[in-house]
Amino acid sequence: MRSPAPKTNFMKKVLMIAAVAEVATGIGLLTVPWLVGRLLLGGELAGIGAIAARVGGIALIALGVGCWPDRNLPRAFLGMLTYNLLATAYLAYVGVSGEKGILLWPAVAIHSALSLLLVQAWKKDRPQRI
Repeated sequence: MRSPAPKTNFMKKVLMIAAVAEVATGIGLLTVPWLVGRLLLGGELAGIGAIAARVGGIALIALGVGCWPDRNLPRAFLGMLTYNLLATAYLAYVGVSGEKGILLWPAVAIHSALSLLLVQAWKKDRPQRI
């Protein structure tokens, strides 16, 4: 069985550009969803739309982290851990701030549990140091 071909410098550069673009868009959606909505879609994202946009921003940040080249840990692991940690924190903030959807707190619990499981798996799989 052949091993996959090594990534070219061009591919690494394109991946880095894409990762930076996704992280930048994600940070924009997370911090100023109304502005990103106006610039991209021609209308403001407000209320529940802003909350959904922020969760989408978190996903874009996680995608950028997962696509960042030359990481020691598996990229999918980094992206998933980033998403679950940020989603836990943001959804808990939304709940404390007064939004009360029926699945909000179960979603916080699920993202928190997934974060803990991912960290536990990372600790279990990392090489033991003597």
